[in-house]
Amino acid sequence: MNAFVQPPKIDRDFMDFTTQDPWRIFRIMAEFVDSFEEMSKVGRAISVFGSARVPVTDPWYQKAQKFGALLAQNKFAAITGGGPGIMEAVNKGAAEAGGISVGLNIELPHEQRPNPFANRQLSFRYFFIRKVCFVKYASGFVLFPGGFGTMDEFFEAITLMQTERISRFPVVLLGRDHWQGVLDWVQQRLVATRMILPEDVGLYRVAETPEEAMDHLLAHVPHV
Repeated sequence: MNAFVQPPKIDRDFMDFTTQDPWRIFRIMAEFVDSFEEMSKVGRAISVFGSARVPVTDPWYQKAQKFGALLAQNKFAAITGGGPGIMEAVNKGAAEAGGISVGLNIELPHEQRPNPFANRQLSFRYFFIRKVCFVKYASGFVLFPGGFGTMDEFFEAITLMQTERISRFPVVLLGRDHWQGVLDWVQQRLVATRMILPEDVGLYRVAETPEEAMDHLLAHVPHV
C-alpha cells in the first residue's frame, strides 16, 4: 500500500475571499464599532487640524500647544489626527493641562506617526471612518495652517453644514495670512458667480490668536 497521502486541495477561491469587497464590509463595520465605542466616552470636544510638517520651533507649534491647553482649561477634549506638527502640539498642550487628548491616527506612507501626547489613541485603516469621528464627536472645528488634509476637513465640514447633513457648529480658521487667498477665491469665484449664497461664507470665521478662537467657541458651543 502506498503510504503517501495526497494533501487536501486548497480552495483558492475561499482564501481569496478575505481580499474581496464583501469581506471588507466586516472590517469596516468593526472599525466603526470600535471607534464609536471609544469616542462616545470623550464628552464635549473640539477637532483641531493643521500641518504635520510644522517643527517644534515654529511659532504655530507654540500657538497650537497653547490652544490645546485652553481646550483642557475650558473642559473640552482635544481631538486631532494623532500625528506630528500641529496635531502633536495640540495633544501636548491638552495633556499637560490635564485634559482629554485624543489622537485619531492613520497609517500613511509619509509623515504620519502617532505622537506621544495623545492619552487616548485610536488607529484607523480607513480615512472615511476617521473623518466621520472628527465630525460626529466634535462641537466645533479649529483649523491651523495646513495642507491638503486640512483643506479637506475644512471644506467637508462647511459642505455638510451647508447641505444640512449636520447641525451647524463653529468653524474657526486660525491665521488670516495663511487663509486669505482661499477666502478671497471663495468670495471672488464662488459668491460672485452665484455658485454659493453670500450667507454661506458665514459658516466659518477667522481668528488670529488661540484666545480669540476659544472665545468664539465658548460663545457658540452649548455649556454642559
